[in-house]
Amino acid sequence: MAALNIQQGATSHSAYDLRDPNSQIEESHTLAVLVDNEAGVLARVIGLFSGRGYNIDSLTVAEVDHSGHRSRITIVTRGTPSVIEQIKAQLGRIVPVHEVHDLTVEGRSVERELGLFKVRGQGEKRVEALRIAEIFRANVVDLTLESFVFEMTGTSEKLDAFADLMRPLGLIDLARTGVAALSRGA
Repeated sequence: MAALNIQQGATSHSAYDLRDPNSQIEESHTLAVLVDNEAGVLARVIGLFSGRGYNIDSLTVAEVDHSGHRSRITIVTRGTPSVIEQIKAQLGRIVPVHEVHDLTVEGRSVERELGLFKVRGQGEKRVEALRIAEIFRANVVDLTLESFVFEMTGTSEKLDAFADLMRPLGLIDLARTGVAALSRGA
């Protein structure tokens, strides 16, 4: 039986680690895409991501121009700078897409997300959940003797932090809208 000798300080690479060691670091980007509000457009945009193996961290869609029948798709995705550029270029080539903006690189932007958190609580845990909700400025939108539903708007990181604190107190369920974002200024 042959023994494998690995010297201290040497690195071994797995055959399953296919990442390029010289590749750029992945970054999170928020993309705002203005599209025609018609059947199949969202499926085409999502198909671009899934067909190329890109992940979507957050997705929101709503009509923003009723008379022009236009919707805004806000997508949060991750990738190297070259992958993000490729995504933007490919989105721009989809026919019903009118504009693609990378809010992460175009300047300062405002990003918010709405979250609903259902928390079971009685006794001290109930009091603690209400205290934390007050600190985070979360509103109670439903209340029973056994649980609360809190509503909170803020950054994704703020919602993550609130959920992390509510888990040991009895977080039962949560729903999040995904990021809505606009560039700041004129």
